[in-house]
Amino acid sequence: MSFPLLTAAAVVPAIGAIATAALPAAKRTAAKWLALLFSLATFALALVIAFRFEPGAKGPYQLTESHAWIRDFGVRYELGVDGIAVALIALTALLIPFVILAGWHDADPLEEATPNRRWRPTQGFFALILAVEAMVVISFEATDVFLFYIFFEAMLIPMYFLIGGFGDGAGQGGEERTAGRRSYAAVKFLLYNLAGGLIMLAAVIGLYAVTADQLGTGTFSLQQIVEARAAGKLDIATGTERLLFLGFFFAFAVKAPLWPLHTWLPGAMGESTSPVAVLITAVVDKVGTFAMLRFCLQLFPEASSWATPVILVLALISIVYGALLAVAQRDIKRLIAYASISHFGFIIMGIFAMTSQGQGGATLYMVNHGISTAALMLVAGFLISRRGSRLIADFGGVQKVAPILAGTFLIGGLATLSLPGLAPFISEFLVLVGTFSRYPVIGILATLGIVLAALYVLVLYQRTMTGPVKAEVKSMPDLRVRELVVVAPLIALLIFLGVYPKPLTDIVNPAVDHTLSVVDKKDPKPTVQVNAVPGGGRHGHAAPDQDVEAAK
Repeated sequence: MSFPLLTAAAVVPAIGAIATAALPAAKRTAAKWLALLFSLATFALALVIAFRFEPGAKGPYQLTESHAWIRDFGVRYELGVDGIAVALIALTALLIPFVILAGWHDADPLEEATPNRRWRPTQGFFALILAVEAMVVISFEATDVFLFYIFFEAMLIPMYFLIGGFGDGAGQGGEERTAGRRSYAAVKFLLYNLAGGLIMLAAVIGLYAVTADQLGTGTFSLQQIVEARAAGKLDIATGTERLLFLGFFFAFAVKAPLWPLHTWLPGAMGESTSPVAVLITAVVDKVGTFAMLRFCLQLFPEASSWATPVILVLALISIVYGALLAVAQRDIKRLIAYASISHFGFIIMGIFAMTSQGQGGATLYMVNHGISTAALMLVAGFLISRRGSRLIADFGGVQKVAPILAGTFLIGGLATLSLPGLAPFISEFLVLVGTFSRYPVIGILATLGIVLAALYVLVLYQRTMTGPVKAEVKSMPDLRVRELVVVAPLIALLIFLGVYPKPLTDIVNPAVDHTLSVVDKKDPKPTVQVNAVPGGGRHGHAAPDQDVEAAK
């Protein structure tokens, strides 16, 4: 029996979470190093999975594991990865060590303990981060719908405590007020996502009932359901399929987040520490867009095509609305949060463009957005911790006193606006090309998001980093060694994948092709318009019949 790599990749951070939480209260430094060690071990396993994965191999999933779990209800412990899952597992495992390093002092006890300023458990903070990692990884691996649902919902609990218990109140006017804002943001995050999860649960039960009725025995196996549909053994009625699709999509749209279900995100990111904000938008939210590709499109192909026009409009609204609100923000972290809403609009637009360029670009966007947002948000966190404020107006002239901090902030910002040569550019380009080839009006209007991104990023940099040096900024130190260790690899990755994205495209393209084949969609054929020149062929060099042949 081969070594269960996929199980190990989820179990290792889970064990790390338990071990970290079990350390005595006085062992705060040991807890940090133990959490970092387990996160690095998980990253090593993710690299093994990536190297063991064979792009283009026969079958939709590799490194599969399948064991009976709840026999009476057809629930199995089934894991498997395609290229999309491999890329996102690698992203998650890569970012967690940087999240831990960046949050090295975020849960240190306060110097004074008063009724309104409580001591914060360091062990709990890092244990919760590892718990989130374990649940996200197994969500990317699960090919049993019920197994996926359990961890899709379970990850809300550690995230709730990370937002509500270890929030960031810089510049909000007192510990008591910030505690109230943290609690509000955490509860809103939990209620929104629980509501989506409950609706999805009803759809999961409905899917089981349909399979039990038509196949004789109920199943939650994604691969079994897809194969039964392809063989004509499972024929879900149109109305039923559309209702089931909406139940799944609603939950994923909340997690993604898609307008108008996005309102929990700015508060959750704004009130979290910067590492936890990265965990939300660069890791946890990717489960929503990933699930649209794996479950919505493959389980409900007809309903996905039916809903595509409305979803594309919602994605377009997310792109423009998120960017416009980012332009208007006075708070650095909320600006990045609204920018992420705009970027998730691009990802969802690419997924439902139903083209290989669009879906390939959307998958690359998930990875590249995770890296670029992590770089920008973590540097912003270092900046905020130095000044003690998140307000843009409280900064000015930082590049003169902390040039390395300003430079890394600029590169993170330029990646966010998808500057050519940095990783997000090729993702956004492919999404727009893939969308334009099938829905040209949507593709054209979406380019407004690019213009607005340049506006909010460059204005943010101008107001915080340039101009006269404010008195409160004069003594600001530059990035320290630990902070450079966090930021430098992310910047290097942004440049490398911006120049040479082939390693990622080779992995994800076969999975995208499989998804399109399940949905029975093909790329639209390009149309060639040839203008005949009077008195001759094309431009006077070809006959009219040759023009027709060229057009064909």
